[in-house]
Parts: sequence; C-alpha cells; structure tokens
Amino acid sequence: MRDGQLDDIDRKILRTLRTDGRISNQDLAVSVHLSPTACWNRVRALEEGGFIEGYAALLSQRALGLPDTVLIEVTLDRHDDDMLIRFGEELAKLPEVMEANLLTGDYDYLIKVAVAGTEGYERFLRQRLYKIPGIRHSRSTFVLRTLKRTHSVEP
Repeated sequence: MRDGQLDDIDRKILRTLRTDGRISNQDLAVSVHLSPTACWNRVRALEEGGFIEGYAALLSQRALGLPDTVLIEVTLDRHDDDMLIRFGEELAKLPEVMEANLLTGDYDYLIKVAVAGTEGYERFLRQRLYKIPGIRHSRSTFVLRTLKRTHSVEP
C-alpha cells in the first residue's frame, strides 16, 4: 500500500481475509505469492491504514435458536438530536438487533433482527422494541430466504 492506495497484492490479501479471516499468515503468503514476512507487514499496514476494521466469528442464527430474520422499518415521533441519540443507544443494547441504519425517506430506521418465529418476533416487539420511547410507527417484513450475504464490500 502506497499513499493510502491499494495495489493488486493488497486487494488479493483483503479478498482472502474477507472469506477466511482465520487463514494462517503462511497460507495467506502462499496464496498471494509473498514471503511470510512481507505478507505479515502488508496485513499490518492494511490494519493500521484502516482497511481491516477487525476480525470476527460468524455465528449461526439457526444454531443459536434464532433462525428467522425480520426487517423492521421504524418512524420516530420526533427527530431532534436527543431523540435520535437515545433511540440509537437503546437499539444498541438489544441483543436480537443485528443491524440498525438511520435512513432517508418514509421511515427513520431500518432494523435487522434475529428472532425465533412469530412468537419470538411478537416477544421482541412487546418486550424490547416498543419499550423504547418515541416510536410513532413500525412496519415489519419477515425474510423468506437470503440470496446474498456478505459482511464487507469486495476490494
């Protein structure tokens, strides 16, 4: 990486780590045709340059007993800074929430939630989401099947 610009080898490293974050440095070096030391130095530079934010294990919703995904659109009563901050902080505390995005358009937030069927969904709404003050309206959609799922953009 030079001057914050990625070269082809950096992109190969990122693509490999994107699909296998546990690959050994030795195997990564072989796959991108570098020595282990040169590969390690590039990975460190990519981390320090902010191209790699971290490493995580991808957990199975199904194995954890939360096989269903629901997308919930939420509109708030107010849009002042205090309301947005408090709502965001409360959402962040809910373990079922996998992703929450502040939006433009008809709804203020799009929230991705893991639940166990319609009963788990109703429990989430009544015992968690609707306990957060300031919600004017929500609309939900169950995901039938995920056609593509990635956790980062391809470099």
